[in-house]
Amino acid sequence: MASLEIDYHFMMLSVHLRRFIALAALAVVALMVPANQVHADAIVATEATTATTVVEIFIEDGEIRVELETGVPNLVIFNRIFPDDFRVRMGMESEPEEELRKGFFAEDFVIRADGGPPLPGRRLSFETRRRLSRDEITGEPLPTDNGQGRRVVVVVFSYELQGRPEAVTITPPTGREPAPASSLGFITYHMGLPVMDFSPLEREETLDLDWEDPWFSTVGKSGPSRRHDSPLNVFFYVEPFEVRVEVITRLRDLEAWINLGVENLETIPVKIQADIMQKVADFLSGCFDLVIDDEIVVPLLDRVGFVERRLRTPSVIAPPRELDADSATLGVIFLQPMTGYPNEATVTWKLFPESVDRVSGAVTDAAGSLPVVLQPGANELCWETSFVDPVSPAMVDVWPVPSMFGRVTMWISWIALAVVAVLVLAFGSRAAGGGVPWARVGVLALVASGMAIASWIATRSALIDEARASEVVSALLNNVYRAFDVRDEGLVNEILGRSISGDLLNEVSVEIRRGLTLAGEGGVRAKVDEVDLEDLTLLESDGGIAVRCTWVVSSSMGHWGHIHQWRNRYVADLRIEDIDGVWRITAMELIGEERI
Repeated sequence: MASLEIDYHFMMLSVHLRRFIALAALAVVALMVPANQVHADAIVATEATTATTVVEIFIEDGEIRVELETGVPNLVIFNRIFPDDFRVRMGMESEPEEELRKGFFAEDFVIRADGGPPLPGRRLSFETRRRLSRDEITGEPLPTDNGQGRRVVVVVFSYELQGRPEAVTITPPTGREPAPASSLGFITYHMGLPVMDFSPLEREETLDLDWEDPWFSTVGKSGPSRRHDSPLNVFFYVEPFEVRVEVITRLRDLEAWINLGVENLETIPVKIQADIMQKVADFLSGCFDLVIDDEIVVPLLDRVGFVERRLRTPSVIAPPRELDADSATLGVIFLQPMTGYPNEATVTWKLFPESVDRVSGAVTDAAGSLPVVLQPGANELCWETSFVDPVSPAMVDVWPVPSMFGRVTMWISWIALAVVAVLVLAFGSRAAGGGVPWARVGVLALVASGMAIASWIATRSALIDEARASEVVSALLNNVYRAFDVRDEGLVNEILGRSISGDLLNEVSVEIRRGLTLAGEGGVRAKVDEVDLEDLTLLESDGGIAVRCTWVVSSSMGHWGHIHQWRNRYVADLRIEDIDGVWRITAMELIGEERI
């Protein structure tokens, strides 16, 4: 905690200096730029993972709970909700905490119900910690994070809510001094359902609440909205090795077509959730037609699970827990394996519940994502190849293991070169005395030059230097990761076996699967876009190739209507040996891994 306070004091000192510099620079710019060329820039916070302050607001029966995570630049804005001893360490005067909290809820972060007075509140918890790196899509902490982010304060507080108000107004500390020093973003959930996407909190916002169906709660007419504003979504993905149809739906929107046994339930217990998931998956499989290259195909059920929408996109609920029956939402994924890009593909959607006047979704491929709104009479998600040359990811050739014939040829060529070199010297000496024509010496010199070139080529083919080792390692790493482009697990292991020895295959397979699995998404695996060998050093070895190398894997995952991209850097010691005349990785010691 002391280090956070030091950061705060240093920040306050630097703020005054930065303000002076900024004002001086602004004055200079104002004098230099013509009036008709001066424009205002809109600063919009778009990422929950980078906002200095993140506010998540949960509106439930009887309570509004707020989870606030804020960094050093904004500590002074929210100081009255902090414990008094922490404020004193920040350099502030001690005050009764009860009075501080009253001021916070009445003036600093104000919530009103139906235009009434500020709601009373209480602090539930307070802690300081390092900010965890979060997945850009799910908002979940990254599995490789080791708590090295910037220092933050995390406070949870709640407001007492009487009855079910039609509107709730949120007034943040943005219209007074001191205002937030940097980005402040928020998202609000009503009965577990998101009212909007993650958005900047720049002014007072009023939420219109629909307690009968919280999905249709909104944030004013000019406030932030949801990117996918329908409770039923259909996403269509076309990739080289698979075509996927992903559906997100609430149970209550399916009750008119299928008996799920939840109509009179307030909550859905865990014991019946598996049965519900299977019934919904079977029902949805008949709600669309998939046509690929003029052929009707029946995709496989890949996975199904209950999901919740947090920060930016749904994430799978794991482990299972009791769910609110009105907001319970399922995600279902259907998959059709492919051996390359089709020429065209179409999903025809056939389900339009009475409570849903339109179905939102998207069509996604390697070029990007195109939002689509489906309605009766305009119910197709269509894709056709737009690539000039849609090349699927492929294996690359690995430089061959030097043969015994090559090694023998290398030594013979060097010995022959040495003999010719001696003859050149001997004939040169005799030519200097007039005993041999210089033309003969010239011919021998040309022969020696040719043999030197041949010897160098033979050596390059027979010996492993750093450049050659880089070629081998780069090709092997590429082929190892490309094996996971295929979705058939038996074929994955078969392809891996061409680059990794049997004893190491399972260990590497598990490690790579972990790195390509999207956290919080029930095991969905990303695809590898590029494998880049950044650095390589040869190590001592009594045979084969031993190296310490650094490589970066660029991955992407299209899922639930978003394209998520990330890069991982790995550092490892590898041992590569000749196995049946082919280079294979026989040992790997992972030294470091980081998300970049």
